[in-house]
Order: sequence, then structure tokens, then C-alpha cells
Amino acid sequence: MKRLTFLLFSLAFSCFQLLAQEVIRQQLLNRLQEIQKRGIMFGHQDDPFYGLGWNDRAVAGGHSDILATSADYPAVMGFELGGIEVGDEKSLDSVPFTRIREELLAHVGRGGIATVSWHPRNPLTGGTAWDNKNTDVVHSILPGGSQHQKFIVWMKRLSAFLQSLKDEQGNAVPFIFRPWHENSGAWFWWGKTICTTEQYKALWCTLQDHLLADGLTNIVWSWSPNYGLKDDDFDTYPGHERVDIIGLDAYQQPNGEEAFISTLNKDLSRVCELAKEGKRLVALTECGYQNVPDSTWWTRVLKPQIEKYPLCYFLVWRNADHRQYFAPSPITKDAPDFRKMVKDERILMLKDISPSPTLPVGARFEK
Repeated sequence: MKRLTFLLFSLAFSCFQLLAQEVIRQQLLNRLQEIQKRGIMFGHQDDPFYGLGWNDRAVAGGHSDILATSADYPAVMGFELGGIEVGDEKSLDSVPFTRIREELLAHVGRGGIATVSWHPRNPLTGGTAWDNKNTDVVHSILPGGSQHQKFIVWMKRLSAFLQSLKDEQGNAVPFIFRPWHENSGAWFWWGKTICTTEQYKALWCTLQDHLLADGLTNIVWSWSPNYGLKDDDFDTYPGHERVDIIGLDAYQQPNGEEAFISTLNKDLSRVCELAKEGKRLVALTECGYQNVPDSTWWTRVLKPQIEKYPLCYFLVWRNADHRQYFAPSPITKDAPDFRKMVKDERILMLKDISPSPTLPVGARFEK
């Protein structure tokens, strides 16, 4: 009798936890919808780990190129988990997963939004996510495939890390998860021409169902193809019942401003149509112009395009070093224009979405 009572109590407690996490997820969705009515959040990938002239990968140092430039943190921070699947201690960007957990929780704790990407290695060849020469990879990890058991282990490792994202009270925190992104391109092993439409959808469902079965009901799911969309790219959409945010990844190429503007508008229009149909949120989940050679790019090129659409956020990629960066720092020539952009009340930084963000003393940036 005592054993039965214990089992019933355990079951009831587990159900309560799942319900609580689903409430947390819905609260984040509601918050994103409310914030979108006020403006578009700015986001930056790997913001607290490294930048132009500094490296906080190993130990927190309080640095941020965005904070140093604008006296405010990004409203959204992106975090990468590539490598977690094979048991590595550091991500593919050489950031310890302990630091990723630390900074993700710190950003959510200060009132920010966290989004998580995952570039898993090639499970068939052992290569990187960009090892795209073999068209049997996705088939091999689906149920019945030669690498399916390996992929189950990979999903378990990913799941264990995601389950560890809890606040000081032990409560799961909500976050955006953006797996299998840019599948409309052919540079990842899950991309177009590398796998079929049916295989891609099965891949999405396999991962999503596994994480949900593990109790990760606090995830907001984002699907984000690459810009330059063709009609058949939408065939891989997992469905409104499986996606919360429909995203788009779009980068301007050198001497490609006109093409960037034209293609971005065409694709955002199509993405917004799909989102409206399913009452989903929309985001520019990755964007940028490498090394921002145009000192007026933020206000003259990017901002006039994105403000036409009901985006909840736009996120620029990481500042790897002086050879490759996508966000400003105080020493880059685009910094004044970036500050001008974020002064607009419709471009939202951390302090615009959090009632009491944690910032260094004297770092308040008034618009």
C-alpha cells in the first residue's frame, strides 16, 4: 500500500511539474506577443563570451560588445549547443557548457530572452554539421536506420543539458529552441538536396517528440529556413501544431545591398503570411552584414526593412574576432549608427523589456 501511495504521489508530482513547465512556456509566448506590439527586440549571438579584443569563454568577465557600445544588453541572447551531443565539455565555439548554462540563466534572470541553436556533428561520418556530402545521414538516424541508436544517445545528452536550465528555486526556465535551421540551403547535413522533405519532417518530429517525452514542455519551438525562399521550401514546414515562431535567416553579402533588400522583403512577406495563417510569431532569427563595412547600415538598410513587419526580434550573429564580426563594438565605425538605431523606441533592448534589468552602475542608456 505504501509503495502504491508513493507511486501515485510520484506520478501526480511529475504531472504537476509538466503542467507548470507548460504554463511557463505559455507565459513566454504571451510575453513575446505583448512585446511585439511595442517593437522589435534586438538580439546577439554569444554576446557574453567573446568579442573584439576580449575573451570570457572560460570565466565570466562582465564583457559585452553591445553593452559597451550602447550601455545596455541585447534583449535577446543566442546560445549554441553544438558538441553537447557527443559529450564534449565545450561547444563548437570553444565555450564550456557550464558557462553557457551560467550566462543563459543570468540573462533570463535579468529579464532577457534566450534562444538556443544546435549544430550537431554528422552522425554518419563523424564530421561537422557542414559535412554535407552524404545524402543518407538523415535516413540513417531515423527509426530503423543504422545510426538511430547513436542519435537516441545524442538526443539524451541534449535533453539532459536542456533539463538542467533551472533557476535558483529549481524551476525550469523557458527558452526558444531553433533546431535544424537553414534547411532550405544545402550546407548542413539536414539541408535541401541532402535529405528529402519527408525525412526532414521526420527528423524534426523525432527530436521534438523525444524532448517532449522527457518533460521539456518549457520550450518555444522555432523553424527558420534561409532567405532566398523557393515555393517548395515551405513543404518542409513541420506544421502550426509543432512550431511557435516562424523565423528567417538572412545575411547581406558584399556589394549585395539591392539584392539583400529585395530578397529580404519578399521572404519576410511570405513568412508573415504563413505565420498569420497559423497565428504564429515571426522573427528574423539570424541576420547581419559581416564586419559591417557600411557605417550607416543599421539605420539606412536594415531598420527600414524590418520595421515593415510584425517581428518579435531580430538577432545578429556573433563577434568571433576582428576578422569576423556582425555586431558593433565601441571601436567599430558603425557604432554611432547602431546607437542611433537603438534610440528608436521601436527597437527594444533589455531595459525596454525588463522592469529592473541588472546592469553595471552608471550604465543606464536613456532613449
